[in-house]
This record gives sequence, structure tokens and C-alpha cells, in this order.
Amino acid sequence: MADIAIAAGLADELRDRLREHVHIDPYCLPDPFGDKDDCTYFVVLDRENLNRVVAMFVNKKENNLPQLPWSSILGERLAKVSISKEDAFALKHELMPKETNNFYPYRRNGRIAGYAMFAFQICGQR
Repeated sequence: MADIAIAAGLADELRDRLREHVHIDPYCLPDPFGDKDDCTYFVVLDRENLNRVVAMFVNKKENNLPQLPWSSILGERLAKVSISKEDAFALKHELMPKETNNFYPYRRNGRIAGYAMFAFQICGQR
């Protein structure tokens, strides 16, 4: 339980830093694991305990915007790790057994650039 609490606190800080660069919508959308393979997937982990998943991001490949300044967003404590769609889907179901509407869309220049799921949303573990 302590790991979930620590990850939730780190996720809240991550969201605040991310908001300096993107607009995060206040509502969740259906999970972005459709048939089309038009996204990239990565998780943000706590470097002090790599089993702590702080957030999961799903980014649209079509995004032609400049890369976000991830080093300043993540800081020293967090690490960004790319994962496959299949691994992202499995991890999502492990952390968020609820079937849908777990991801917040985030926008850059008014367009949805990707989706984020944060540890403070964890509703249970399998």
C-alpha cells in the first residue's frame, strides 16, 4: 500500500510539471488500445523503486509537434521507459481493472497529442 501512496504523490507532482507544457482535459476518455497501431506507449517509473509505476502515456504517432522537454518534466527521480502496446495493455489492466475511461487526453496547440493515466487514479490491483 505504501508503494501506491508514494507513486500517487509522485504522479501528482508529475501532472503539475506536465501542465506547464500541455493542457490536460478534466475528464477521461475510452482507453486508447484500439485496433489501429497509431500510438507509442511509455511508462514513467520511480528510479528509487522501478516497480513503482507513476504514470502511463499513450502518444499519437501523427503528432508533428516538437518533443516535450521530458528531462525537466521528469526531474531526477523519474524515468521514462518505452513499452509495447501489448505490455501497456497488460499493465493497465493490472493497475486499473476498470475496463474503460482511464486516460486523460492532453492537448498541445488545441489538438489531442496523447493520453495519460496517473498512479493517483489506481482503483485496485489484481
